[in-house]
Amino acid sequence: MNQVQKKRSVQDKGSYAIEAHGLVKTYGSNRAVDGVDLKVGTGMIYGVLGPNGAGKTTVIRMLATLLRPDAGSARIFGHDVVKEPQIVRQLIGVTGQYASVDESLSATENLIIFSRLLGLGRAESRNKAEELLEEFGLTEAAKRPLKNFSGGMRRRLDLAASLIAQPPLIFLDEPTTGLDPRTRNQMWDTIRRLVNTGSTVLLTTQYLEEADQLADRIAVIDTGKVVAEGTVDELKASVGNSSLHLKVLNPKDMGNARLIVERVLQVRSNVSAESAKIMAPMGDVDRVTDLLVALREAGISLLEMSVQKPTLDEVFLTLTGDGVKEEAGYASGSAKNKEGVLA
Repeated sequence: MNQVQKKRSVQDKGSYAIEAHGLVKTYGSNRAVDGVDLKVGTGMIYGVLGPNGAGKTTVIRMLATLLRPDAGSARIFGHDVVKEPQIVRQLIGVTGQYASVDESLSATENLIIFSRLLGLGRAESRNKAEELLEEFGLTEAAKRPLKNFSGGMRRRLDLAASLIAQPPLIFLDEPTTGLDPRTRNQMWDTIRRLVNTGSTVLLTTQYLEEADQLADRIAVIDTGKVVAEGTVDELKASVGNSSLHLKVLNPKDMGNARLIVERVLQVRSNVSAESAKIMAPMGDVDRVTDLLVALREAGISLLEMSVQKPTLDEVFLTLTGDGVKEEAGYASGSAKNKEGVLA
């Protein structure tokens, strides 16, 4: 039985790769995860989005048996993460920490050691290391000590190491953070290849474009709860057919302009801290005229205004509200996840 057949066999034993009900994790008085439900089908890429500190990495850690839930339950291919952790760990791969045994060892040596620990023979381990290094564009640096690797190279090696056993479920915690656009696109192709060969991928990301490009379904987590779930198109449709983008000439008018937008359009607006734009869902484009009249009567001059089809950025801002102001770099991918990496 080859690797793809093994993955299909595992998937057939459970209707879902991940099934979680009411997951709770509390730190003192803080409910980091507050009753999260998830159902992830097999053979798909499932994205998890949320502001920094929303609880998404804590959810991943519980699903990966790295944290014990305080309440609720979760199953991986039908196996309970609390009662059957050893079985679950054989079915998953996790990235998010540096995949190294010794900084002075080369990439090849590290991958061979990991392969041997997973039970591969000497020749098979070397072949697997060479195959993965080529897949991730690290062949030329194969003999270089890890201490001399760039951040992007280390990130690629992290993912390569997690794929040695070709597990049926792979947790990718912000796998492309810090990568240049070309390397990020290469990683996207690799992630798609994993699904095509039978894997299921759960992906947390700080790049909204990444979720838009890769995810079959997305859960948006805010303040420890799932606030929305669905396909990208379903989430976009949930905030309206179109969205208003407005930028005032005088920044001092921002607050008053936002109040007028909400009053005229009768919707909740958001402010992109990165671009200083007011954004709001717009179901009736004809109301633009009423809005322009109201802004002129208030003496507010505009720098620019447009009505656009909704993007995942608008979905995120609408669903997570004003809290995103504190995460100014989130939508552009410049913020680093403060929840920490997987241990």
